[in-house]
Formats: sequence, structure tokens, C-alpha cells
Amino acid sequence: MNSFEEHVERYRHELRVHCYRMLGSYDEAEDLVQETFLRAWRGLDDFEGRSSVRAWLYRIATNACIDVRRPRRVLPYQLEPASFPSTALPAREDVPWLQPFPDVLLDRAEEPDAVAIRRETIELAFLIAIQHLPARQRAVLIFRDVLGWSARETAAAVDLSVAAVNSALQRARPVLREHLPSHRSEWSAADVSADERELLRQYMTAWDNVDADALASLMHKDVRITMPPYPFWFEGREDAVRSLIPNLTPEYRGHWRFLPTTINRQPTLAAYLLPPRMTSYQLFALDIFRIEDNRIAEITAFETTNHKLYGLPATV
Repeated sequence: MNSFEEHVERYRHELRVHCYRMLGSYDEAEDLVQETFLRAWRGLDDFEGRSSVRAWLYRIATNACIDVRRPRRVLPYQLEPASFPSTALPAREDVPWLQPFPDVLLDRAEEPDAVAIRRETIELAFLIAIQHLPARQRAVLIFRDVLGWSARETAAAVDLSVAAVNSALQRARPVLREHLPSHRSEWSAADVSADERELLRQYMTAWDNVDADALASLMHKDVRITMPPYPFWFEGREDAVRSLIPNLTPEYRGHWRFLPTTINRQPTLAAYLLPPRMTSYQLFALDIFRIEDNRIAEITAFETTNHKLYGLPATV
């Protein structure tokens, strides 16, 4: 058993990323890696060494993900039109929301055999786009266009013929392009750029100065703000700023501080809240930014208090 664990454990991090790409859920990815190792242990006698251990585990993980049958992961703008509710709508726990992935774990996934995790293959827009593909097509696209596997290797991993793999890839690529942002090529650099970091600095300064006009100046005209698990969302500069204005005043929720970081390889502000009568700023949410042409195109805010998972301090 110890020898088995040593052989498979080194692939844990990259298999987690693979399952996350397949499912759009960090929690499910964690579960599916465990399921992969369990299936591998049970099928160890059938492993004849005709492929590498890595390829064998990827095949098991892929099939385990395909076996997961549930609605695709979504963000609020995929459910209903943009709105500005007069009253706050409750969170919806019945929706399979897309989940963020910690960059601290993405860095660990870059094992010697693994393909470097490029920003354009892990950002939220990519994850949402590939969710529009059937599970097996999604797997084919990931193996061919993300991991760089050959058609023959991919065919073995997804139980298809080489011809079927090529056909699936031809059908998947147009769907992916249809659902990706039109200016995606302009913001697909591997790392957060100096310009993006400067934009976050300006955003924090505008917030500290309670300057709604300055916030608006940093946004695209058609900016979008979503806050899963809440179903409402905001589109356009006016409504986006309108949604933020109450939080600029301490009387609404309290005082805010932001800590720049990265999540899903995207520029992110970890938002810490100091409620009235409290003595420390506690982690409240992760605001993940999509930036185009040096302006904010989208903010996706995920509520969380799990500072350890994201490599963040509990308080600031």
C-alpha cells in the first residue's frame, strides 16, 4: 500500500486541477481525486503498464468526472436578466455555482510531468465556457488544447477512437469561442501584469476616498458584477457603481480593507470587513477581476471565510 501511495500521491495536485476543469467545482474536484485513487487501488491488478501511471490516473479521473451527472456550473448572469433589486434576494444554495480555485494550489500542481497552468486555461471565463460542452467533449478539449496530449493519447483516456476524438474537438472549439469574452486574447498573459496591479491600487484608493466617480472611471461601460450564491447581478457602469455605493459608508456594514492577491490566476482583492463593535477585520469575500484594455470588465465576488485554503491571513 505504501508503494502505491508513493506512486499516485505525486499526481494529486495536477489531478485536482484536471477534475476542477472538468467540473468547475473545487469541492467536487477534491472528492473526485479521492475517488480516482480509490478506483486505482481497486483496479491495480488490471494495470498492465501499457501506459504511464500518470496517463492511467488521468483516464480514471476523467471517467470519474464523466460519471458525475448534475447540471453544469453557472454564474448568476446565466440564470436571469440583469437587475437591480429593491430588496436583497436570498442566497440560492440549490444552484450549482461555479467555484474559485486557490492559486496556492495551482502552484503546487506544476509537477515535473505536468503542463504549466496557464492563466487562460484556469480563469473563470474559460471554466464557464467549457461548461457548455458535454462532459466527454470537455475532456477531449482539455486533453488536446490544454494538456497538449496527442489524439491517440486522448482517445485512450476518454474511451473513443482517434477519429471520434478529432470530431469531438472540431465540435468543441466553436462552442468555446462562442462563450468566451471577445477580447480574451488581450488579457491571457500568464501572470497578473503591472498595469492590472496598478488598476487594483487605483480601485482601493477610490474606495478608501469614498469616491464613486473614481470607481466608475475604472470600469468599462458594460461592466458586470456578480456575487454567487446570490442570483441577482448588475450590468453597466451606473448599476455596478450603484450596487457598491452602500458599502462605501461604514454605517451600512462596517469598514473595509483589501489585500491584493490572485485567484484562478486572475487579479483579485481579498475583502476584509470590520463590522460595528468588532475589533478586527475578518476575511469576507474574494473579488476576482477580469480586466480588458486597462478597465474593469467584470468582478465576480465569492463570499468566504476560509483564509487557509487561499493562503491568506485570517485578519488584517
